[in-house]
Amino acid sequence: MLAPLYPRSMKSRPLTLIQDELVDYDKAMERMADLVGERQRDERPDTLWLLSHPSVYTIGRRTPQAHLPDPSRGIPVVETGRGGQLTYHGPGQLVGYLIVKLGEQERIVDYVREVELRLIEALGALGLAAERRDTPPGSELLTGVWTTESGRKIVSIGMRQSRGVTSHGFALNVDGDLDPWQWAVACGMPDVDMTSLKREVGDASMGSVRVAVAASFEAS
Repeated sequence: MLAPLYPRSMKSRPLTLIQDELVDYDKAMERMADLVGERQRDERPDTLWLLSHPSVYTIGRRTPQAHLPDPSRGIPVVETGRGGQLTYHGPGQLVGYLIVKLGEQERIVDYVREVELRLIEALGALGLAAERRDTPPGSELLTGVWTTESGRKIVSIGMRQSRGVTSHGFALNVDGDLDPWQWAVACGMPDVDMTSLKREVGDASMGSVRVAVAASFEAS
């Protein structure tokens, strides 16, 4: 059995798991806001919500107009309060929203690093070696997870915190259509090559991915 990839300082952080299938993005944002409020009031434990969305592009506050898709593609574009730039969501992608109360000395950037490492572990359990990347000074943020062998990006991450509680989370491409990624500038990086588990390993089951991701976040 491989040793865990977490740094020794990473603490165990068990989460309560919520699972849904396809949820409209706007409705998901409403529910996520409710979950965040409950966590801020200590009315619920730290939570991982796994789901998927119908096709939609979401953009951060700094996304340039030139990065948006042609409207003729017919996929809605929704502005969101998370960090990061443009991301595509669609069927065949596993989205995870993380509603977690951070420690007093814990920054959102620290937790994002933890999320990357936990997803790397999940992908390793699914047979795909992956890695995180540090951002060179002056470059676009390299938040997310890349495949080790092909160098393609497989997980996008965009998060924020409010009153010490995180929201939004990650999007892991499992077996969905990758073409919509080519119709816009993903993650603020014109040359990024987005990939999926199916593209990299040839076989991908959403059920097995959900199990691996839940296990990596200690969610049940």
